[in-house]
Amino acid sequence: MDQLKLGIGTRLQHTQHGPGVIVGIRYATYLISFIHQGIKEIEKDDIHLDEIIPENVTAEVETQSETERSLLKILRLWGGISEIVPLGDRWKNGTMLLQPADKSQKPKEIPIDVFFHKLVMARDRLRVLEQQLNAHKGLSDEEKVNLQQYITRIYGTLTTFNVLFKNKEHWFVGEKSE
Repeated sequence: MDQLKLGIGTRLQHTQHGPGVIVGIRYATYLISFIHQGIKEIEKDDIHLDEIIPENVTAEVETQSETERSLLKILRLWGGISEIVPLGDRWKNGTMLLQPADKSQKPKEIPIDVFFHKLVMARDRLRVLEQQLNAHKGLSDEEKVNLQQYITRIYGTLTTFNVLFKNKEHWFVGEKSE
């Protein structure tokens, strides 16, 4: 499969996750919305991934740009809806205590569930930002890559909080050392 031509809106089939559509593109991975599995990040060179080529294409079939516009409209419309991400079992009903160095000041106690929800919302908004950046028509590929590096570094900064996630697939992932 030629990864260079795949863009947002491309339909794919994965042997493990089933059919899906590319909703975001990163340097080495695709964000794919699978019908039965939700959004997953899949390596571009995953051998279990195949492009679905429509048969009997006629002039009445939407063009890729029309498909992209429709998909972007849906993403903007449902941008506030986030994926359900489970908190790690050991943190459920827990609290986070922020203790000032000055003992005369009161500590701040925050339910971990509330903090976790805000963290997941930040991650979801970063993903939407990344999708909009990748789909932006006014930026050159070089500009997109340069801006994408900042998003990757933000993910890397947030990896400290991966301990809160129940499933590894929801973790923040920054730059990987080769």
